[in-house]
Amino acid sequence: MMSVLEYAQDVNRSVEEILSLCEKLQIKVNGEEDLLSQDDITELDSSLQTLDDNSDIDTDNNYDDDEFFEKVESLAANTKMVNEKQKTKIKQKKQPQNNEQNTFLKDKKELYKHREKLMTNEQKVDDNVVFYKENMTVKDLADNMGVAPSELIKKLMLLGIMTTLNNSLSFEVAEILVSDYDKVLKKEESADISNFENFEIIDDEENLEERPPVVTIMGHVDHGKTSLLDAIRNSSVASLEAGGITQAIGAYQVEINGKKITFIDTPGHEAFTEMRARGASVTDIVVIIVAADDGVMPQTKEAIDHAKAANVPIIIAINKMDKPDANPDRVLTELVEYGITPEEWGGDTIVSRISAKTHDGIPELLENILLVSEMAELKANPHRYATGAVIESRLDKQIGSVATLLIQNGTLRLGDPIVVGTSFGKIRTLKNDKGQDITEALPSTPVEITGLNEPPQAGDKFMAFETEKQARSIAEERKLRSREQDTNRSGMTLDDLFGKIQEGVRDVNVILKADVNGSSEAVKKSLEKIEVEDVRVKVIRSGVGTITESDVTLAKASNAIIIGFNVRPSAKTVEVAKDNGIEIRLYDIIYKVVEDITAAMKGMLDPIYEEKVNGEAEIRQIFKFSKVGNIAGCHVTDGVVKENSNARLIRDGVVVYTGKIASIQREKDQVKEVTKGYDCGITLENYQDIREKDIIESYELVEVKR
Repeated sequence: MMSVLEYAQDVNRSVEEILSLCEKLQIKVNGEEDLLSQDDITELDSSLQTLDDNSDIDTDNNYDDDEFFEKVESLAANTKMVNEKQKTKIKQKKQPQNNEQNTFLKDKKELYKHREKLMTNEQKVDDNVVFYKENMTVKDLADNMGVAPSELIKKLMLLGIMTTLNNSLSFEVAEILVSDYDKVLKKEESADISNFENFEIIDDEENLEERPPVVTIMGHVDHGKTSLLDAIRNSSVASLEAGGITQAIGAYQVEINGKKITFIDTPGHEAFTEMRARGASVTDIVVIIVAADDGVMPQTKEAIDHAKAANVPIIIAINKMDKPDANPDRVLTELVEYGITPEEWGGDTIVSRISAKTHDGIPELLENILLVSEMAELKANPHRYATGAVIESRLDKQIGSVATLLIQNGTLRLGDPIVVGTSFGKIRTLKNDKGQDITEALPSTPVEITGLNEPPQAGDKFMAFETEKQARSIAEERKLRSREQDTNRSGMTLDDLFGKIQEGVRDVNVILKADVNGSSEAVKKSLEKIEVEDVRVKVIRSGVGTITESDVTLAKASNAIIIGFNVRPSAKTVEVAKDNGIEIRLYDIIYKVVEDITAAMKGMLDPIYEEKVNGEAEIRQIFKFSKVGNIAGCHVTDGVVKENSNARLIRDGVVVYTGKIASIQREKDQVKEVTKGYDCGITLENYQDIREKDIIESYELVEVKR
């Protein structure tokens, strides 16, 4: 929503013009501070567009308000005219415009006057084939066949069937009608346009043109990601604007040797993978930045895993080469350990040595990006309606829903009806990465748009359509479908593994976390040896430490199972995994891991038990007694801690003991249980190595019904 004043400024009209136009269209507003709804804005946009399209006034010159209203009156013979009193008040001349505004308005009017019809994104079908939908009406069939509805009604009358335009037709009756025109009727089995995120648009080679590569930069914290992005912007773009560039949206383009590169500024690899998990494979190339004085760190490894899972080319940028303790050879050696072999060592990964601080090596890095892009032969068809993905979105109190889009195919134009996720609207404003108003955007271009009825989610796919009616209908259908099913559940469990194999899944993706490197390697090797009917286990990530939300994100994107060996996830991680349909399996014996995976692959999984955590207690103090041993002075932080229950001792997210609670003491009395908020003394069965801040977890095993 926006006020009348804001809308008038947006479309470069006087407030009086807009108020009078609102009166003509029966939009109920009284003054410049009154708010316009999205439907009101769309209706006003359409009316102003019609005026521009039919205007015989010189578009290069301003015209006064009397001329404007003469044109309104000539185009609206059957609508309520503005009264003479209102017309006499409107004598205010338009505000002078700067050159940029004049250029944009001229382009906008030119676009509306010569708006060519782009190629549809709907799948091509044989002209002689007509598709039948359930409850298809006479009018629907006539429209699909390209004939007048009256013709079909006459034919139906000859068959003894009395009907109207909106009456439904059976398949048999429709088949008779279609055969009279030498066409074939088929029940609709083709892909539904409302499922456009599942479309694979195949263009003729003659329509394809080279497009800029889309690049995401990832890496460990403090290794220079932000500095590199700033350096690229400053070195490549600052010359285009006095005083540098103001970054308006989370993506931007630079130009190198006459060719463009699009950079997506994401918060990190988790955001990158979350978008991919939602079906938005927006990145063509991943640049992984590694500090020359620090080497490969945990988040570097995670970034490599995410890039490999996305199956996109990787370029390594070794940063901070200006530092005296820089050791690029050490970085290369560590990268080889993680499956990244540089070209100079006989591999296929390009490595650039740079300094984001001094800008050394950055031109070479950009040239390498263009080289990888050329090898990939990235192309798109600018002659069709746009498709792409949402990078980010927000809700602005003044202008409504604002979304940053990346166009992946086609051309997006001002005024295009668009469906984004389950939201829809008409492109009311279109801005480039510099915040400038534009009338159209080509493939691989990031843009900021307004006009949607509600903010979409990052990673949502979008598609532009020819008519607003079509866009609205598809959005409503998508929203209805989203209510009926949980679209976020994309993980896999052991229970449905056999079914997936039967459906043709040939790789079982696993994320493995263990307490130590030795355990991780042993479990990994054991899993990779499993083979059932040409189906193999693929460990896409293995590491040491507790199971994190990052692991869940990767599992969701890769349709993977998470296995923990002697480690535990946090409560928040468990909740996130549950919300996303990701199964986390915990083990402390290697052969049990192998047995469960093998049995699942064979479809013979034994009944499973679910761990029910009763409570947790934090060790605050250690009491040593010669006869009893070590007693843990604890504070129960959650739930109930029970005597003789199964117990784990967790230290820094790693399980160091699994057994039972031997006894619980409360104020010198032996008790069966202690609830949250109380202190107590706990002894563990056959275990003395307890420390302050350790967590004792009390749990029981509950059989899960299949």
